[in-house]
Amino acid sequence: MDATMVILGLAVLAVLGLAAFFALRGQAGAAEAGALARAVEGVAQAQASLAGRLAQLAETQAASQAQLADRLQAQERALSKTVEERLSDMAKRMDDGLQQASHRQSTTLHELRERLAVIDAAQKNITELSAQVVSLQDILSNKQARGAFGEIQLADLVSGVLPPFAYEFQAQIGDGRRVDCLLKLPNPPGAIAVDAKFPLESYHQLRNARDEAERTAAGRAFATAILKHVRDIAERYIVAGETAESALMFLPSEAVYAELHANFPEVVEKSFRAKVWIVSPTTLMATLNTVRAVLKDARMREQAGVIQKEVRLLLDDVGRLDDRVGALDKHFTQAAEDIRQIRISTDKVVKRADKIEAVQMGEAEVVAEVAPPQPKLPA
Repeated sequence: MDATMVILGLAVLAVLGLAAFFALRGQAGAAEAGALARAVEGVAQAQASLAGRLAQLAETQAASQAQLADRLQAQERALSKTVEERLSDMAKRMDDGLQQASHRQSTTLHELRERLAVIDAAQKNITELSAQVVSLQDILSNKQARGAFGEIQLADLVSGVLPPFAYEFQAQIGDGRRVDCLLKLPNPPGAIAVDAKFPLESYHQLRNARDEAERTAAGRAFATAILKHVRDIAERYIVAGETAESALMFLPSEAVYAELHANFPEVVEKSFRAKVWIVSPTTLMATLNTVRAVLKDARMREQAGVIQKEVRLLLDDVGRLDDRVGALDKHFTQAAEDIRQIRISTDKVVKRADKIEAVQMGEAEVVAEVAPPQPKLPA
């Protein structure tokens, strides 16, 4: 707009300069003066028109600036609202995250306290177990206490598998000798004696040997102790005519049993030849299950006569039941035949009733057809 005004001003100055030039030279006439006046008037009109256009342009520009300002304010408000919403959402997410982290932390602390309580209980159990192991070592170090321990374990195993009539503890056999347990099996094989005493000192020496020489000496002592115990059992608890031809030596320690079978096979073979079977808690359980099966088979053989009698009576009952079922089947067959005959009779009755009804309807039609016409009366 400023550039336009400058140009217009320069044009006016140029016209005025020309007019002054022609006036000074005195060469312009009246016609030239009129033309110059008209030119000046045209320039003035153009200047007025240009001023109006410039004013209109200024108004349009002001309106555009106002609209632009409104749009900028609206965008600023929308941007401010969006920023506030984003900040509010971010604050909410941060608050939720802090709450979840606090909840997880409290849950973790609670689980940690529970696990610490479990660890404390386990520590207490370990302490109690250590005390029990020490007590067990004290028991096993005493021969009499060790024998009582073996007898108690033997009693638990036997009483848990066999019925009461199949065993007896501290049973008397031979010339007044007592055995820890006597398994009462029928002949053959007969009653089997079980001894629960076992040598443990030589086993401890074997396990605590520091070199090969000590281990060899402890191994010989261990084998000698086991074989001496095997001979004592064979001499004391295998009684001809009263017990079976074999007996059981119960080792209440799986470790001793495993050591014996792993490293002393010749001792196991000699015990087999002496008819003394060495058993541990696991193998004794299997032996007792076999004994229970033998007892069950013996009881079945004893009851075989009763079972055969009951089977014969059962067959007689089955025969009578079959006869009665046959008679009942005949009754059902006769009843079915009677029902069939009844159906035949009812069908005949229905057919006769239909015929009678048909005859009655036919007579009515015939009467209607042959009825004489009525005579006409004279007029």
